[in-house]
Amino acid sequence: MSNVKNYTKQGGDETVIGGKLIIEEGATVEGLPSAEAQADSVASTIAAVVIDFNALLAKLRAAGLLKTE
Repeated sequence: MSNVKNYTKQGGDETVIGGKLIIEEGATVEGLPSAEAQADSVASTIAAVVIDFNALLAKLRAAGLLKTE
C-alpha cells in the first residue's frame, strides 16, 4: 500500500491518480475516445432543436462517451 495519492502499481500496468491531474498547455493525451463532429444548430423550431440534440446524443453514445439506458 502506498502513502502517496498518485502512484504506479507494481508491474506498471496501473497508475492511480488520487490527487489533481493537471495537463499542461501543449501536452497531448492519447487513447481517449472522441465523438464525431456535430454542426452548430441553426434550428428555428423546438422540434428541429430536438432533432439536432438527439443527433449529438447519438454521436456521444457511439463514441462511448455517454452510457445508453
